[in-house]
Amino acid sequence: MGIEETVKALQAIGINELYLGEKMEQKEDRWKLLRELYEQWKDCKRCDLHKSRTQVVPGDGNPYSPIVFVGEAPGEEEDKQGKPFVGRAGQLLNKLIEEELGMKREDVYITNVCKCRPPNNRKPTPIEMKACSPYLRKEIEIIKPKIICCLGATAGEGVLGKSLKITKVRGQVFPYPYDPKIKVFLTYHPAYVLRNPKEEKTLREDFRKLRELLSQLS
Repeated sequence: MGIEETVKALQAIGINELYLGEKMEQKEDRWKLLRELYEQWKDCKRCDLHKSRTQVVPGDGNPYSPIVFVGEAPGEEEDKQGKPFVGRAGQLLNKLIEEELGMKREDVYITNVCKCRPPNNRKPTPIEMKACSPYLRKEIEIIKPKIICCLGATAGEGVLGKSLKITKVRGQVFPYPYDPKIKVFLTYHPAYVLRNPKEEKTLREDFRKLRELLSQLS
């Protein structure tokens, strides 16, 4: 049971005050900061994607995680549900997190470069990515992860601020431009692997490299 659920359960039985230790206060602060960030952006109209979206899709998961996964943009299911990576690509990502990292989805934080779905799931334009970049930077600033794992070239471009070819840089590590202590790891997007099943072996190899990197930084 999470902190919010615990508080609600205690309130239901008449307990309205609760002492939180230092670590719990810190964790609660990160949840609060992310909620406040979403409130600032949920009605965003900084680019034309607001005209066709159902809703802004914020990041999801554990704000205390040592790793943040960054994808391209919400798809149809994400736009409907308001959560990132809940379609077929998300199912594959969840599987890799469990089988190769030994973690669960709720242990990590997952977000996208763009928070609104582009029409027909096309790649976000540079203008759209730039419009959303302050949101992504603030998410990372709040979470302070050890590693940012970019899923696909668009995610890499959004995080590193430069164009790249994912087949050339996958499996490699770069410093995060806004905080060089944070490592940026690049690999394929799960949706690419669904279209090219033979590449799942490569993606799994990258996730094993990611696990090793995470153990080194712990």
